[in-house]
Amino acid sequence: MQKEILAEMLVQNQLTNSFAFGKITNEDLPKRLNEQTASVGFIYRHVGETMNLFGYFFGIPSEIPNTTMGQQDTGQDFDLEISHSYVEKGYAMLKKLVEETTDADWLTEIDTPFFGKVSKIRLFSHVLFHNSHHAGQISLTLSKG
Repeated sequence: MQKEILAEMLVQNQLTNSFAFGKITNEDLPKRLNEQTASVGFIYRHVGETMNLFGYFFGIPSEIPNTTMGQQDTGQDFDLEISHSYVEKGYAMLKKLVEETTDADWLTEIDTPFFGKVSKIRLFSHVLFHNSHHAGQISLTLSKG
């Protein structure tokens, strides 16, 4: 039952966030809510990169480079299709993680530089929250920016 619950949570996260992510156009990429906030293109790339880079903590290394985590948006030009592929690849990685992780292994602790030692399930839930947080920023920027 646990796998089914996590799979459903993941599907819902992807669906809910798709309402923001699916609206992004090339013209939207430089949009910002205000001068102090990151652009839609930066945030969307950040979501894709972060999902994949968090795979490292689950024992799933990624070849996707970090160009956004811990970085400032200085007006970099991000390709929408590449960012989209990173997000899709991240969701596929999380789906595989749900399918292959045993119930007991979800409680295994992982040492992270962000939260210290946390269980795999806590880190997984953080990734879903992180995606939704940034989807909300993108949605707000698209409607008001």
